[in-house]
Amino acid sequence: MITIIIADDHAIIREGLKQIVMEEPDMRVTGEACNASELMNMLSTNTWSIVVLDINMPGKSGLDTLKDIKSLYPKLPILILSMYTEEQYGIRAIKAGASGYLKKISAPNEFVKAIRRIVSGGKYISPELAEKIAENITGSRKGKAHDELSDREYEILCKIASGKTADEIAAELFISIHTVYSYRNRLLEKLKLKSNIELTRYALQNRIIEL
Repeated sequence: MITIIIADDHAIIREGLKQIVMEEPDMRVTGEACNASELMNMLSTNTWSIVVLDINMPGKSGLDTLKDIKSLYPKLPILILSMYTEEQYGIRAIKAGASGYLKKISAPNEFVKAIRRIVSGGKYISPELAEKIAENITGSRKGKAHDELSDREYEILCKIASGKTADEIAAELFISIHTVYSYRNRLLEKLKLKSNIELTRYALQNRIIEL
């Protein structure tokens, strides 16, 4: 039996994935968590075949949680579930140890296939993400300034460029508004930009976000 634990702060997403899995006789969702802390506690008390991890949870980010899991349970496969494109987080997730990266919009058709491939020892990588990885390996993709950002800096860049206010970002990440502004100022300095408008333009031009 393939046992799955899903970590996503949206109950409707967890329920939707459970409904998909219910049609498979050899799969069961046997654990659910709504944040990183809850997930790590559950992993310390039981075992699963695979973790399905939302990259955008409140508090500790999915990427940081991914690194924590791989540090403690290096053989436990993890499928990253994301609303973001491969260009945004896919390569970072794979580099951090994820066994696959699945956009939420693709989950109804690809979720079971991704689970089976990963549990059998493979990787689930979409053609789009495979192309990005190949570009990185061959060096055909020129390094961009945002490649040097930390995962948290990159996360806040995405949120600012998506139109989130400092208050909204602080609430979502459980950090202070002062911390948000500190990250913003660091982003402007590293990317050599001067305003949120320029940050948004940069994100669009580099396909970090899409309209």
